[in-house]
Amino acid sequence: MLKTTAWCFALVLLCAGKTFGQLPAIIEKDGRHTLLVDGKPYLILGGQAHNSSGWPGMLPQVWQAVETMHLNTVEIPIYWEQIEAQPGKFDFSLIDTLLQQARAHNVHLVLLWFATWKNGSNHYMPEWMKKDATKYPNITGLNDKHIDSPSPHSKATLQADIKAFTAVMTYLKQTDTQHTVLMVQVENESGSWDSMRDYSPTAQKLFEGPVPAALLKPEVLKALNIPAGTKGTWQQVFGDRADEYFQAWSISSFIGQVAAAGKAAYPLPLYVNAALRDPLTNPHSNTYESGGPTDNVIPIWKVAAPAIDLLAPDIYLSGSERVLKVLELYDRPDNTLFVPEAGLIADNAKYLYTVIARGGIGFSPFGIDDNGHGSTPEERSKRLAPYAQEYAVASPMMRELAQWAFEGKIKAVVEHEDHTEQTIDLGAWQATISFGSDRENTIKADAAPDGKLMIVKLGEDKFMAMGTSCRITFHPTGDNKGKAWQYLKVEEGSYDNGVFKPIRILNGDETDFGGPRFENTLKVLQVELIMR
Repeated sequence: MLKTTAWCFALVLLCAGKTFGQLPAIIEKDGRHTLLVDGKPYLILGGQAHNSSGWPGMLPQVWQAVETMHLNTVEIPIYWEQIEAQPGKFDFSLIDTLLQQARAHNVHLVLLWFATWKNGSNHYMPEWMKKDATKYPNITGLNDKHIDSPSPHSKATLQADIKAFTAVMTYLKQTDTQHTVLMVQVENESGSWDSMRDYSPTAQKLFEGPVPAALLKPEVLKALNIPAGTKGTWQQVFGDRADEYFQAWSISSFIGQVAAAGKAAYPLPLYVNAALRDPLTNPHSNTYESGGPTDNVIPIWKVAAPAIDLLAPDIYLSGSERVLKVLELYDRPDNTLFVPEAGLIADNAKYLYTVIARGGIGFSPFGIDDNGHGSTPEERSKRLAPYAQEYAVASPMMRELAQWAFEGKIKAVVEHEDHTEQTIDLGAWQATISFGSDRENTIKADAAPDGKLMIVKLGEDKFMAMGTSCRITFHPTGDNKGKAWQYLKVEEGSYDNGVFKPIRILNGDETDFGGPRFENTLKVLQVELIMR
């Protein structure tokens, strides 16, 4: 991740109107982040293909979904087993196909390196590695239980993955001069199911040895709730969390070395995705993938894998309290918020607003293509519609949204399951948002909590608002609290290449009776307020 100096350099380039073919880069300023593409902030309006949809014969379905959803970026896997079907012989034809077709459809790519780990297993390793389990072993569970997860302590596996990933990144550098690929995900949902760690003799010897000095730094121990100055074995330092922390260190160190080698060849932004644990109950059990970048081990990953630009949550949890907590935990001054996977359900579309308001760089539902299921075009369109509506409106203002988010000008609310109203502090004004889509904003008992609102502060008394199924009411604050005010102008419209184009001025029924309403169809308003 680049710091403020890089941002200043980027501003110079922007002011000069030049990009010089800049690589995509993630930058940070005052604890906020953005993804620069062609030298300007970029918001990933994404979608991820199914796991087995990166093959040429499946791509037509992917591109159909891209067009339906108005995507600007597609996340799609590339497979170690295909790229290196024979040891040391690399086939990049799949990458060539993806680059050519993505350019033809005018979208960017995020490539997902399915290699040593995929959902905790090694199922995308080449066959020649799977056939030699002695050289490329899995971990060992308690009582010698077989665990379907690769060992992070295998030097042979590490060297093979480094060699293959470096070859991929080198090839991208040579062939992707247009920077079609924005980022690369290193592995997929790394970790282990059914075992907190590797209990093999090799791992056990390391576990019984001293904790690496890098984890004993005061700031790291503090982040892990361990007293400064603590030293000793993993068990002595970390107690009942020792097994999980050891697994996290082992896996993040492995992936960190793979990432560092690939980045040395071609310094694209790299990230790792997380299969989540419950962020509210803080479980300590085998109910989730141990060792991956879950929220409780982020400090370990940051130390062990500095070449990884960000750790990203995959959102398959339900309930607004859980999802919003996950977004809070992964939105850190040292971590860029990005949701590379979310369940393709209507309720998840609203969290795009929260991600943007938190300064996140993108959002992507999983499984956008048909995946050979034989669904009808109508069925596919219905499934994608909640995201298509949002992306269609956001696309013409994508760069502005990314810039406003980086500057901290955006706030958002999403409807909770109890449908209670919420407030947003806008400085001289406070906005109260109630949910429901009819004139009285009444809510049926079984109504889906799909209301949402995003507000951009364009000036002290001027705002852009977009949302659905809610009503917004403004109130002056501070010295003007309780004083008379009115709408100077409320315009409904849309953005065209970053410029707001009004289609009508709202008044009367559209702004009286409690304030502007947002129905089921996404609406964009520009609002100006004035004190009387």
